[in-house]
Amino acid sequence: MRKLIPLIVFSLFSVITFSQTLNVSGIVTQASSGETLPGVSVVVKNTARGTETDFDGKYSLSNISNGATLIFSAIGSETKEVVVTSSRINVALQESAEQLDEVVVIGYGTQRKKEVTGAIAVVSSESIEKLKPVRVEQALQGQVAGVNITSTSGSPGATSNIRIRGVSTNGNSNPLILVDGNRIEDLSTINPSDIESINVLKDATAGIYGVQAANGVILITTKSGRKKSDYKISFNSYSGIQKTSREIPMLNATEYALLANEAHAANGAALPFLNVSNLGKGTDWQDQVFQTAVMSSADISVSKGTENVAYNFSASYLDQDGIVGLDKSNFNRLTAKLNVNADILDNLKLTSSVIYTNTHNKGLPENVLGSVLFNALNFAPNLTPTDGSGNYTLTPASGFGQEVINPLAQMATTFNKTTVHKIAPTLGLTYSFLDGFSASAKMQYNYATVNSRSYFGINEFGVSSTVFDRLNNSLTNFEQGYEDYIFDAYVKYEKKFNDVHDVKVLLGTSVSKAQTHNIANQQGFDFIKGNLNSDINGGDRFEDYNLINNTVDVVDGDRLLSYFSRLQYGYDGKYLISAVLRRDGSSKFGPVNKFGFFPSASIGWVVSKESFLEDSDVINFLKLRASYGIIGNDRIPAFAFTSLLNGQGQYVFDDEIVTGVAAGVLSNPEVRWEKQKPLDIGLDITLFDKFEITVDYFKKTTEDLLVNPQVSGILGVSAPGSGLPVVNAGTVENKGFEFSIGYKQKISEDFNFGINYNFTTLDNKVLLVNGENSFVEGGSFGVGQEAPSRMEAGFPIGYFYGYQTNGVFQTQAEVDAHSTQTNANPGDLRFVDTNEDGKIDLDDRTYIGDPIADLNMGLNLTLNYKNLDFSAYAFASLGNEIVRNYERNLTLTNRPVWYLDRWTGPGTSNTSPRVTTGANGNTLFSDFYVEDGSFVRLQNVQVGYSFDPSKFGKSGIDKLRLYISANNLVTLTKYRGYDPAASGGVPTPENPNVSSPIGAGIDQGFYPTPKTFLFGLNVNF
Repeated sequence: MRKLIPLIVFSLFSVITFSQTLNVSGIVTQASSGETLPGVSVVVKNTARGTETDFDGKYSLSNISNGATLIFSAIGSETKEVVVTSSRINVALQESAEQLDEVVVIGYGTQRKKEVTGAIAVVSSESIEKLKPVRVEQALQGQVAGVNITSTSGSPGATSNIRIRGVSTNGNSNPLILVDGNRIEDLSTINPSDIESINVLKDATAGIYGVQAANGVILITTKSGRKKSDYKISFNSYSGIQKTSREIPMLNATEYALLANEAHAANGAALPFLNVSNLGKGTDWQDQVFQTAVMSSADISVSKGTENVAYNFSASYLDQDGIVGLDKSNFNRLTAKLNVNADILDNLKLTSSVIYTNTHNKGLPENVLGSVLFNALNFAPNLTPTDGSGNYTLTPASGFGQEVINPLAQMATTFNKTTVHKIAPTLGLTYSFLDGFSASAKMQYNYATVNSRSYFGINEFGVSSTVFDRLNNSLTNFEQGYEDYIFDAYVKYEKKFNDVHDVKVLLGTSVSKAQTHNIANQQGFDFIKGNLNSDINGGDRFEDYNLINNTVDVVDGDRLLSYFSRLQYGYDGKYLISAVLRRDGSSKFGPVNKFGFFPSASIGWVVSKESFLEDSDVINFLKLRASYGIIGNDRIPAFAFTSLLNGQGQYVFDDEIVTGVAAGVLSNPEVRWEKQKPLDIGLDITLFDKFEITVDYFKKTTEDLLVNPQVSGILGVSAPGSGLPVVNAGTVENKGFEFSIGYKQKISEDFNFGINYNFTTLDNKVLLVNGENSFVEGGSFGVGQEAPSRMEAGFPIGYFYGYQTNGVFQTQAEVDAHSTQTNANPGDLRFVDTNEDGKIDLDDRTYIGDPIADLNMGLNLTLNYKNLDFSAYAFASLGNEIVRNYERNLTLTNRPVWYLDRWTGPGTSNTSPRVTTGANGNTLFSDFYVEDGSFVRLQNVQVGYSFDPSKFGKSGIDKLRLYISANNLVTLTKYRGYDPAASGGVPTPENPNVSSPIGAGIDQGFYPTPKTFLFGLNVNF
């Protein structure tokens, strides 16, 4: 019996042990995106047993003890340990805080992040997904140090100004943008959900792309399929509402009438309102104009991979109404993208893609004198939207000028639509040969048609004439075609010797051509027709109107020819160097200056690999780097070096005046390359395996600035078709510091958080301007006044130039004791006699503000608790000024409420002048109209919940996430206009979509960026 006891005990232990073993299986995904992760190591702790996830992220292990610990690990992800308690274990791995082995995209290739010697920033698809931007550039604001995004408008489809490390030129300061290597000008054609990553080249390393890279480079990589993978389907959708983020407080009808009476009485004029007691609050025209608008977006992508081929197809649709005018300012976008990568042979690989975009944009007059919002602010509150007959109320005969009209009538009679069709295919081949050699060739092509249609009916907006009145109807149809191609061919040699010498050599050439041609320029007048608005929006019945075709197919083309080489060398991953030499030739310059040589170089030292830091528990990684170079810029109109007969002239033949052609824009045969010289010194450091810090000092000097100078009128620059020449006549310097820090902490298995903060300081200064007056003017203020903005040596580019005030005259004695100021009386603004010549005139104008911010900051917070995720994102802009130019200041136009604090007698106000209809200088451009444009904005808050995939059984759903998101929630600012983040600017002659910095920051009633509330879902199959 005693012999049986050990046998019984052993048998019982065996049964118990067997009953506690499990066959474990599951799916491993990435926590941030929900995508499955192949190749993840799954090991039973303290044993040699383990496996890897397959291409669908699936794994299985048999006979695992209940209570055992599984270790899940993968490159780029944090290792996770899970105790076995059931047979089904799904795991979501967080991205590792250690991102040094991350591969980043650089010019014509990739490089590990820890070996990068330039100033390069990366924005991941996860960051873009959290922000849900309508346009791609909205995902860069505050996310990347040194990159500043300013809105030209908050209307649907509006462009943004992208500035990398300051404003370097008075023309096109936009960076070069490449999508999978394909050059594009307008980011509205890209669906943000298609983006895998955005890499920003901010320093001399951008020189590998040569011409047009002087303002930095943005490299966008779109999502592609993975070889040897099953079908993966992803669907994302959101819908929501938009509201205005702000209204400007204006006088109500009673306040308006009282101040109008006071203004007339001050000038001894008859009172316009004899009885104000029954006016009440009247019409709030902003409430009439602003409405709650809807927006929605949906996209789907399908990817698949075989042994040798991988593809990804995606399609998306976005529809957004405007908060002003709803469908009158609508933007919708349809995109389709196909990426195919294939191994034709073991050493021959093909890459191809095609992107199709179709956009429709309807807009209202905005950001100009007489825009809808300008009229909503200035139209009288005592007037009703319609009269007794149901017709829109007309502008009274006097007191409003010719451009202030009923904004509702303006919206109702505006009919326009711009349609863009664009297709962008690419095809590339890479052939590997010998040992370490490869040859690549890539052809990229863009073709787009832009069709603009507008209708102006017979309308009268005022009792007397206004600039908007139409005595006959007119219909226009204008269409242009744009096409360009780029052919790149290069050879690479990449070899590592003795495990320490890493050599990479690149030698290549690039050829590109771009041209524009007119397709249609049609116009018709005085016809009677049915629903013209329907035809404009439908777009297929224009032949019914017998339009006159004025098309002259003038082809305007640019050509570039470039040769480039790059040498990269690294010793033991410790000492790094990169050198680039590029020779660019542009058809925009004459034979003498057509080609330019542009070298650049960068170095790096990974200090943490030295023996004195190798075992440090504090400094895990430390790299010092520096770069310097020269990059060329040719962004000027074509044929600036020669005279063209594209102007208009009048000649006398047989005693009759005949219209013919004449010389157009004045030429400059000596025009040459603009040269930018960027210097960067930086460090990258990781502390305690948790803090990632990047610090950079930069100094970017632009020489031989391409500008349009002030010249004498006797040269005929104001003649029809003529214009100012382009000359090399300026130097601009931008310098500052960039700092960014990221921190991630895993508190427990269920809770982790991360925080990222960055800031950029910027000192912009013009060092030299050559020309007749040594300055360049721009912008506009009021009606008929001198230009308010200048580019001049010693000041920031586009600084505000006007009168400086010193309070308000309180008594006649103060007026008499002051320098002579025309029409000055007690209660008027007192201008400073800056040149002390005893009189106030144009020579007393001086620096009164700067539209360029001194400091930009961004803050990003993420929290994850079990299946809940939370993110918040804010950014700030500090130190810039904005000009308040939305007040018409006529005798009967409305006023903002702060005019209630006006001067009404000695001691009542020393900041706000009196109201009067008499002549005075209070409406001249002065610092009274310049305000602090600094702001802090809570840009995005998002809360999401991801359901456990195991709950969906065999449905195939790997991820289901629901979320709510709010954008532009709160803005803290002292500025009293609609939106301190809007920039404005004057369109450049060569490209109406590009804003010149000379004239930026002048607010004529900016269309505010809307506040949005969205509900969405993400589903992966």
